[in-house]
Amino acid sequence: MGSGLFDHKTFLNTLTSRPGVYRMMDAAGEVLYVGKARDLKRRVGSYFSRSLNQRIQNMVSRVSGIDVTVTHTEAEALILENTLIKSLKPRYNVLLRDDKSYPYIYLSNDDFPRLAFHRGSRSGSGRYFGPYPSAAAVRETLRLMQKLFPVRQCEESFYRNRSRPCLQYQIKRCTAPCIDLVARSEYASDVHAATLFLEGKTSQLIDDLVLRMETAATALEFEQAAHCRDQIASLRRIQERQYVSGAHGDLDIIACASGGGVTCIQLFFVRNGRSLGNKIFYPKVPAEECDAKILDAFISQYYIGKQIPSEILVNVEPSDRPLLETVLTAERGHRVTIHHHVRRERARWLEMARQNAELALASRLASRFGMQSRLEALQTVFNLEEMPERMECFDISHTAGELTVASCVVFNQDGPLKSDYRRFNITGIEPGDDYAAMEQALSRRYTRIQSGEGRLPDLLFIDGGKGQLKIAADTLTELAVSGVLLIGVAKGVERRPGMERLFLFGQDAPIILPASSPALHLIQQLRDEAHRFAVTGHRQRRENRNRTSTLESIQGVGPKRRQRLLKQLGGLQGVSRAGVEDLSRVEGISRVLAEQIYQTFHGDE
Repeated sequence: MGSGLFDHKTFLNTLTSRPGVYRMMDAAGEVLYVGKARDLKRRVGSYFSRSLNQRIQNMVSRVSGIDVTVTHTEAEALILENTLIKSLKPRYNVLLRDDKSYPYIYLSNDDFPRLAFHRGSRSGSGRYFGPYPSAAAVRETLRLMQKLFPVRQCEESFYRNRSRPCLQYQIKRCTAPCIDLVARSEYASDVHAATLFLEGKTSQLIDDLVLRMETAATALEFEQAAHCRDQIASLRRIQERQYVSGAHGDLDIIACASGGGVTCIQLFFVRNGRSLGNKIFYPKVPAEECDAKILDAFISQYYIGKQIPSEILVNVEPSDRPLLETVLTAERGHRVTIHHHVRRERARWLEMARQNAELALASRLASRFGMQSRLEALQTVFNLEEMPERMECFDISHTAGELTVASCVVFNQDGPLKSDYRRFNITGIEPGDDYAAMEQALSRRYTRIQSGEGRLPDLLFIDGGKGQLKIAADTLTELAVSGVLLIGVAKGVERRPGMERLFLFGQDAPIILPASSPALHLIQQLRDEAHRFAVTGHRQRRENRNRTSTLESIQGVGPKRRQRLLKQLGGLQGVSRAGVEDLSRVEGISRVLAEQIYQTFHGDE
């Protein structure tokens, strides 16, 4: 079989049998497919001399020309194929839509080093630990470390301009090297402990802490000994939770699941025997492509140019496994093996990854045109390295400045996470000062999070414009919160939905999305939910005041009698409707007091 647009016989007569890469193009010059071959003539000829599935037949029928690049080896061809696929994004190739850099934890090389979230080139002096599967995994690790090791995590500009300790010192998450409240040797000891933890040497770290605890106890420094004891207990719990039983060194576990026109790949990271979490991929896959071919494309596109572990476990054996091992070994500089037939612990890990892939695939199919598409659109709009996993939105509600309530609503990748919603009754501010209300709410919320109650969001939305956004940025800076993207949601012309202006902190010009944008729909849903939650809280607070204020003004009706009246008569409305006889039947309410209550509600009528 052949294409009416392309004289394949003449082309094959001149084609070499050496290794190389071929590019199939249509009449408009668009690259349809990029492939590699050990024998170019045999591989390209197979498209025109054998029975093909419907997808390949459709592709071949559109071929108008083929370009080839000869290489010395098949391994070189694989690397070139990977480069061309990433740059050309051909329609009929498996495309891994994941060209972002992965996050690391960075330990600076200062007199008093800082731990920080890092993404991008690792050119600065200092050490980098990772890569981690997501920004959330880095933030969780940093939050955990702040409890264990008081090593600073603040920005340099914040650190260099302190005249007093910040909140992190007050809650014992930092030893305030910014104002010389800790000796350099003591701080270096904490940095060494943090480094051992990040290197996965938790057992060695525990041994060191046991020795320090015993030394402190012998010297009668019981507070220091108790601190070491608590650190040891925390580390043992972390060791139980994070370590993969029987694992040593670096290891990745990959599982592929396909169905309903969607492919899901789960990638679990193990570094120094410690699980760093997992990452989900949804590559663009042509119809009828088998899982073995998908894993070929995934492994080459994902690992070439990145850090490569010494061992990769897969639930389906790639069709080009020996070639992939050769190329990855050359890239890494040390042997890399890809295993499929494994037993005992490794078989259980693979089964765990496979189950995760199938569950994620089912979830993707269920929400394909809902939350998932909105999150993907949001990722594109704000040029995010990865899809946001957690978003929070704040709003303020009051009536003429009274009884102000702030709300915080939380969305994850499944939608509203109502168990994490919070309200804040705002006190001690000038009535109607929304800026002060926002500052108080943010401070209370993120002080708790920095203390270990919850986790930071990827995106923080503020209902308001540049003014509210600046207040939010200043508050987070004071609390040493970093790595959170701040976005203000300002109502547009005539305050109509669909006209919102989005302000990114540090960017003057607003982003205005079309009313049909899925990203805008998600932001509106967040903003409206925060508004609803704030208004509901404000109304409840106002009703509570109204329910009690009238009775509080009556002499002789204290808290206990007030509660009895409200409970037995069905609230304030029931009390207002009750006659003297009904009121006097309530325990503790005399006839005289009943008449006084009645007169309070009914006057002289």
